[in-house]
Amino acid sequence: MSLISPPPHHDCYSIEDIKQLIYDLRCANPKARVSVKLVSEVGVGTVAAGVVKAQADVVLISGYDGGTGAAPLSSVRHAGAPWELGLAETQQTLVLNGLRSRVRVQVDGQLKTGRDVIIGAMLGAEEFGFATTLLVVLGCVMMRACHKNTCPAGVATQDPELRALFGGKPDYVVNFLTMVAREAREYMAQLGARTLDELVGRSDLLEVNDAITFWKAQGLDLSKILYRPDAAANEVHNTEQQKHDLDKAYDNEILPLLAPALDALQPVALELPIRNVHRTVGTMVSGEVARRYGSKGLPEDTIKLHFTGSAGQSLAAFASPGMTFVLEGETNDYLGKGLSGGKIVVKPQAGSDFDPANNIIVGNVALYGATSGQVYICGRAGERFAIRNSGVTAVVEGLGDHGCEYMTGGRVAVLGPTGVNFAAGMSGGIAYVLDETGLFDDRCNLDMVDLELVTDPNDQAELKAMIERHVAYTGSRRGAHILEDWESHLPYFVKVFPTDYKRALGRLSQEDAAVEREMAVND
Repeated sequence: MSLISPPPHHDCYSIEDIKQLIYDLRCANPKARVSVKLVSEVGVGTVAAGVVKAQADVVLISGYDGGTGAAPLSSVRHAGAPWELGLAETQQTLVLNGLRSRVRVQVDGQLKTGRDVIIGAMLGAEEFGFATTLLVVLGCVMMRACHKNTCPAGVATQDPELRALFGGKPDYVVNFLTMVAREAREYMAQLGARTLDELVGRSDLLEVNDAITFWKAQGLDLSKILYRPDAAANEVHNTEQQKHDLDKAYDNEILPLLAPALDALQPVALELPIRNVHRTVGTMVSGEVARRYGSKGLPEDTIKLHFTGSAGQSLAAFASPGMTFVLEGETNDYLGKGLSGGKIVVKPQAGSDFDPANNIIVGNVALYGATSGQVYICGRAGERFAIRNSGVTAVVEGLGDHGCEYMTGGRVAVLGPTGVNFAAGMSGGIAYVLDETGLFDDRCNLDMVDLELVTDPNDQAELKAMIERHVAYTGSRRGAHILEDWESHLPYFVKVFPTDYKRALGRLSQEDAAVEREMAVND
């Protein structure tokens, strides 16, 4: 199947978006370090400063020499800059702005020797990434076929015959990194340093080799790279932890009330108010469920949180199985981000006099990267709904632009109009769209999908069941009207079916039929 790799991160368009994502991740696992990877390029220092202010724990500067064998040659040759340039700019910017003490800086991009490690430390790095080099140590022959399943060394393939050719051993990696560390230690001894921290940011210890006579190096000025800011008042390496303000999270008030569910699996239902200052509500609870019960989570509806009001960003992010969120009101962006088995119901508050089918009650980027679960929205959602959805079943009554972008699995039913560029990059899953205006053909991106009428009885049953659950959970008037006159509405539904997914299903059907024929013959 065709995949977009790497996919764009359509949940991040600003430093504020990155800060929200970092906060979401820390709520899911308060003990984890959150790392933000930045490409070494002009201006990366300014971006790194914003990322540190967004409370990242680690900033990774990645040089253009690295990358997987699946990367296009145009990207390898023309995207990014050497790690030395980006690292030096990042270190100088963070020190000058008094931010360096709050973050650890990591560097990668074709580091190969202990000398590379020492130079990286002097330019500002505390951590070092080895990737391609270690693959070579394990037997990679750089055929650049990582994405074709034809790796002759058995490194990047799922083919059993090719995987049998893999000759790498963990000892090879241990030996190589031991030699790298030994070389780095030798350089440290020559410089009189006992620890690597003593060398971090010491670019004043680097000198230009005047004996180089290669014509391209003539007149090359490296002073900007080797510049060391006045660090009299500012730290030049990481000395403190980021403050994530997790103690102010709403979940700290909710968790003690859920002790019966978490300790004894007794169902607990809470009714609570919510305001738009309450961000990432439910994610700490979900993290606790995952720590105790793993990916299986809890029995359905063990934890039921019923909120009333206007929710902030990332409500029910990463919600685990057994968790049900009911929101009477409206919510901001990132609803159900990374949903992992939970159930979400959003509907207007009781007594509302507006028609939900004509109003947006859910913000942008809902269900970003969701993997499993159910979502029912009595009203419309904003832009980029269910992008990178890989397994969630969702019903919504209208969408903004870019719906189901990069979707790889799951089911989505849209009981109303959509914006433009629907299904761009969609390689899996199925979407059902009610197209009463006849405009959907022009609004759907047809590069990777086909449009069909919902004529298959199985599809009809699936769609009807989704709408019935939607009405049961939300009381949707729109959904009830469609069900009351099902036969007349059904011809207006369009099935959005990814072409590669269709071919894959066809192959599976043929294989199943062949197995059945063989079994019949044997009988």
